[in-house]
Amino acid sequence: MQATRERILYILKERRQATVDELSQELGLTAVTIRHHLEVLRTAGFVAEPVVRRRETPGRPQHVYVLTEKAGINFPRRYDHLATLILREVRAHLSSVEEMSEMMEHIGEHIAGQATLPDEGDFEARLAAVADFLDELGYMARWERRDDETYLLHIANCPYEKVATQDRAVCTMDLSLLTSLLGASPRRISWAAQDDDLCTYAIRRPGG
Repeated sequence: MQATRERILYILKERRQATVDELSQELGLTAVTIRHHLEVLRTAGFVAEPVVRRRETPGRPQHVYVLTEKAGINFPRRYDHLATLILREVRAHLSSVEEMSEMMEHIGEHIAGQATLPDEGDFEARLAAVADFLDELGYMARWERRDDETYLLHIANCPYEKVATQDRAVCTMDLSLLTSLLGASPRRISWAAQDDDLCTYAIRRPGG
C-alpha cells in the first residue's frame, strides 16, 4: 500500500477517529492531498463515510473519519499462531487420535451447515454452489467434469495453511466439510500439504 495511506490507516487505528485537519497537521500534507488519500481508502472499503462533527468554536462543521471493519486486514494478525496453540492443547488433552479426528469432523460439519445449497437432485448446480461457498471461505475453488459420473474439485488456497502445516488434523476437517456439502465422499488425488500444486478431490455423483 502507498506509504501515506498506510500511515493514515495507522493514525485512525491509534486515535479511533480523525478529521482532515488533524491528519493534515500530523502528516504535514495539504488538506486537498489528505482528502484524495481518504477517498482512495474509502473506495477500497477501508475508511467509512465521514460523519459531521460540530465545532465547539465558530466555524464550519468538520468531517470525522473512522476505519471500517474491513480495514483490519491491514494490521498484524496472529490467528494462525493462536489456532496452532489451541490445537496443540486440545490434542494433548484427548486420549486418542480418533477423538481428535472426530472433533475436526464435527467442525467441518458445523461449517457446512452455514451454506445455502440447492437440492441434491441437480448435482452440478450443487457443486457450483459448493465452489462459490468455498470461495467465500477463501479456498479459491473450481470444479470440472471428468466424465458423466465423476467430477474434480480443485482448491488453490488453504485459508488455514499455516495451521495445517503444523497439524494435519485441519485436512480432516476439510474432508468432512466437503462430504457434508456434497452429500458424497470425495477422494483426495492431490494434496498441497504433500507439496502438490493443488488439493484436488475426485467426486462421484451420488447414485452414479
